[in-house]
Amino acid sequence: MTSDPIDYARLDEGRECNYWELDRTLQFEARRVYPDDEFEWAEALLSAFGERLGHEMADTADRIDEAGHELRSFDKYGDRLNEVEYHPSMRDQERIAYEEFRITHDAFHAPPGRESPVGLCHPLTMQALLSYVDIGFCCPVSMTTGVAIVLDRFDDGRLDEYFDGLTAATLDDHIEGAMFLTEEQGGSDVGANEVRAEPTDEAGVYELHGEKWFCSNIDAEGALALARTPDAPDGVAGLSLFLVPRTKPDGEVNDSHFRRLKDKLGTLSVPTGEIEFQGAAAYLVGEEGRGFKYMSEMMNYERLTNAMGAVGVMGRALLEAKVRAAQREAFGNPIDKYPLMRRDLVGMAVDYEAAAAFSFEAVRLLDERERAGDDSAAYKLLRLFVPVAKYRTARMSVETTSYAMEVLGGNGYVREHTTERLLRDAQVLPIWEGPSNVLGLDVLRALNRENAHEALLPYVEEKLDGVDHPALESAVETVESRYGELQDALGTLATEDEAFAQYHAKRLADLVFDVVTGALLLEEAQWGIDTAQDGRKALVARRFVETRFGDASYGIAADERFGMADEQFTAVVKYGSVEPATLLDGMAPAE
Repeated sequence: MTSDPIDYARLDEGRECNYWELDRTLQFEARRVYPDDEFEWAEALLSAFGERLGHEMADTADRIDEAGHELRSFDKYGDRLNEVEYHPSMRDQERIAYEEFRITHDAFHAPPGRESPVGLCHPLTMQALLSYVDIGFCCPVSMTTGVAIVLDRFDDGRLDEYFDGLTAATLDDHIEGAMFLTEEQGGSDVGANEVRAEPTDEAGVYELHGEKWFCSNIDAEGALALARTPDAPDGVAGLSLFLVPRTKPDGEVNDSHFRRLKDKLGTLSVPTGEIEFQGAAAYLVGEEGRGFKYMSEMMNYERLTNAMGAVGVMGRALLEAKVRAAQREAFGNPIDKYPLMRRDLVGMAVDYEAAAAFSFEAVRLLDERERAGDDSAAYKLLRLFVPVAKYRTARMSVETTSYAMEVLGGNGYVREHTTERLLRDAQVLPIWEGPSNVLGLDVLRALNRENAHEALLPYVEEKLDGVDHPALESAVETVESRYGELQDALGTLATEDEAFAQYHAKRLADLVFDVVTGALLLEEAQWGIDTAQDGRKALVARRFVETRFGDASYGIAADERFGMADEQFTAVVKYGSVEPATLLDGMAPAE
């Protein structure tokens, strides 16, 4: 199977195009992780979505970002409104996402052409594509799905009206979700939350009192909030989960005060603000005292959204950089003809492939766990991979978008050019859903409480054992060696004190990401050679292994020329095919 390289010079910039058709990495990973029948159904829909994003939604997102939204807490008579006045084009974005492409519907109800819903691979892939144009809008889209997941799993049916609204396929019936966790005194220490829930005479109905400090999608009708019931114990064990809408069933505005919207650096399309609950009507989800467990289900989904959002923004940033490098001439040639720019674009492309491979693998595990339950090996891996994916891809997205801005030069720093917004938006990704230190500690918890290493070790070994092409032999040996070092690190942390383990938690997360991603890319490379008769993924895998694990001494090696040759550059950056037989000759050196 061969494919023609993409001619990025035909584009003026990264719009007026089909993002799905241009992103063969996304296509590859989605085809890999979707169940076969679901991908066959979804492929045309994903392509159509990529078309609408590139030809319409990208421009609209820029206009919304420039204009922003406005909070109206009261009307002119002093009556409470708690309304956000959105840019008029926001309704168009919502109609396309929620109604035309059913982004929050199809995982819960059978879509047209199917007899049953699709798995969670589908909405997460759609969200990666959506993040090509707007991570901010992806936030309420994701939280709407996340709330629906929680209600579907833990509600006893009393909140079906809200579930139906969250998953509706018509915009007039649709409501959005949100997740109100953060309080000023607590932050990531959710156990320090103080918002109170006082029971009323009506079973399951409470009144909330207290403040939530960071409420994205502040005006959601399907918001979930953690609060402490009377006499509940301290810490997370005393937290219960409530659905607290903006309006009551009778249409009256709920008893809350939307104090202000945050003046954020980016993600301006999603309004984030502060709420003071003043006896707001709230509906208990599940049982008292189990709120943190319930919310963790949504948190897993949101952290994967964060990773897939990072993939989307990296893909868009890389596209903008490729187009500009193919078009911009300096000293008589397009700048992508020069060795240093080629090296940089290859590095960005390999980073993107790595982020996509790991993130999609975590998505596959989430989907498998949804089908198999918590006792599966997939669950143990999922508990480990989710915080690692969120942590690493978030940082990678900031680096990639920053360098894409540099490729565009001074224009990249100007609002009219998308890279400026991409960087502002990407900077929230290391912060949303837990900063890197919190994620590092979650990696330790996955190992200590879930024994995730019991699933990790055979997982890596199985992938490496399946790679046998001679052109990949050296890379496999390198990953196997580093895999041994990861095992040693796990053993060391198991025998040392807790403070030592915390000190090295992020380093451990780095090791897990690099080893697993190396094994994944090598497995993909073997598949490409065997099934597609294409060695492109082999170049990507070898370059990833060399740059992450290479033993070259500090300095400049005489044989380090990867990506300078047209064949290598075209394969990695422009998705050109590679004849597998050439992987063993001088065309595609490992170093």
